[in-house]
Amino acid sequence: MITESIPGFSDIAVSHLVLDYNGTLALDGKPLVGVRERIEALSGSLTIHVVTADTFGRAGDALADWPVFLTVLTPGEEAEQKATYVQTLGADSVVAVGNGRNDCRMLSLACVGVAVTGPEGAASPALMSADIVCPDVLAALDLLLHPNRLKATLRT
Repeated sequence: MITESIPGFSDIAVSHLVLDYNGTLALDGKPLVGVRERIEALSGSLTIHVVTADTFGRAGDALADWPVFLTVLTPGEEAEQKATYVQTLGADSVVAVGNGRNDCRMLSLACVGVAVTGPEGAASPALMSADIVCPDVLAALDLLLHPNRLKATLRT
């Protein structure tokens, strides 16, 4: 669990990290360099979930031995499926990270929503739905590895 008191935002106590795959953790279906190490480091503090439409069909193989729970969404209404996933975990206990239009609801529902621009860019509605915008997923994961960065970014 990661806890932090953030003046003007809220006290957070998160136990789940929900990540989009393509465009967030991966480019063209392949995980970005440096992501695995950060996920492994965070897995001692958080339960890590990857939710994806799996556009390239590679998530299962790529993440087979990672400390994550992988959920491949059924085609259609992916945004709603991601939002429901976050709600089922308890949105107040979730940090969500994504970049696409189908990530907007999960970003806005989560205790902390982080949009990443990354090599695929980001949908502008995702940026507007997030509490924080990072240049890439490595910076987003580093916020959690160094929680005082969350405080510095979110406090008023």
